[in-house]
Amino acid sequence: VGFIHGVLNTDNVTISGETIDYGPCAFMDSYHPATVFSSIDRQGRYAYVNQPGITVWNLARLAEALLPTLSDDASNDDKAFEQAKTIIGSFRARYEAAFHDGMRHKIGLFSEQPGDLDLAAELLDLMAKNGADFTLTFRDLAHEVDGPGPARDHFIDPTAFDDWATRWRQRLDREPEHAGERAVRMRRINPKYIARNHRVEAVISAATADGDLGPFQNLLAVLSCPFDEQPEWKEYALPPTHEERVLQTFCGT
Repeated sequence: VGFIHGVLNTDNVTISGETIDYGPCAFMDSYHPATVFSSIDRQGRYAYVNQPGITVWNLARLAEALLPTLSDDASNDDKAFEQAKTIIGSFRARYEAAFHDGMRHKIGLFSEQPGDLDLAAELLDLMAKNGADFTLTFRDLAHEVDGPGPARDHFIDPTAFDDWATRWRQRLDREPEHAGERAVRMRRINPKYIARNHRVEAVISAATADGDLGPFQNLLAVLSCPFDEQPEWKEYALPPTHEERVLQTFCGT
């Protein structure tokens, strides 16, 4: 869903595998793999694309602390090291399998065929080159299963999307599901509403400057049903204007 933790260091990842203490977290508006928001991340260590690798690094630090407990033979450090190395080494393949499965589903491919991952990767590349909104591009793909729809409007060069969409629809023709059923499933996977940075900034400002929690309550209500259409709150789905963009977030958030 385009979420960036912001400070994905060792003390913000629990042994149960969950991340905590998000601080300067944010959701991407326009997609780019190198997106960073945190004011303290000046070198992109915790950029969107780096999150899997940082998780591996964090696991390695945990393994170092646990090495004395991993082997029955306390004097055999090599055995413990190899055991930890094998476990950590399995993360990348498991993560990629889960990520690729999720990406296939986001573009409406619920069976697996050769070339699917290339198709998904091509879309992400086009989105990065054309400033396409991460959330709304995937959401609007559900309208594209039968023919041209609103997804192309998120691209600086809509014709770049058109070429990809032609090949994508050809692939959809080999799916067993009816187009309507597929669109419903895609909307259950791709949210319409996220906690967009400019909305978060607005509710914080209203609460702290004016003591008004109304905007926060409204935003919370919308985000409680992120996959529903909610036409009465449709403005909350819109990406920020150029002037509204929030490019930096802080731990205090």
